[in-house]
Amino acid sequence: MARPTKWRKIENIPTVPYFIPSDKDIPEVDKNILKLEELEAIRLKDLEGMEQEECAAKMEVSRPTFQRILISAREKIADSLINGKSILIEGGNFTLNICPVKCSHCGKEWMESYENLDAIKRGEYVCPSCGSSEVSCGQNCKGKACRKNCCWRHHSID
Repeated sequence: MARPTKWRKIENIPTVPYFIPSDKDIPEVDKNILKLEELEAIRLKDLEGMEQEECAAKMEVSRPTFQRILISAREKIADSLINGKSILIEGGNFTLNICPVKCSHCGKEWMESYENLDAIKRGEYVCPSCGSSEVSCGQNCKGKACRKNCCWRHHSID
């Protein structure tokens, strides 16, 4: 069985998700799909000028994983520039934050993506170990107002 893909933490979701060549003589162009974590890798390394180790830490992945993400992004961008393909930015295995979660029923603790926290707060998310919906913030907040460092509070999930 394959290992589950680890969430890649990103800070930026682009407002412009699509780039196309401006040559109007081309009726329909091929496209490359650039994943959001690939765009984040390009932003951190090439735009911000950070070292790969720093970039990997910021995205909460290993340095070899960061390198693979960066290589894939650069190949797609180069292919688009050289061969006149459009770039669509979408999808991937990304999250805006990775947060601690705990099951009150069985005590299991794990890290979850920020995007799933809303479902947890509504009781629509279940523990992957025991199936209980008694899942809450893993910072010992007891489902109430979280501590200052808790990511649930930082992102205003109600």
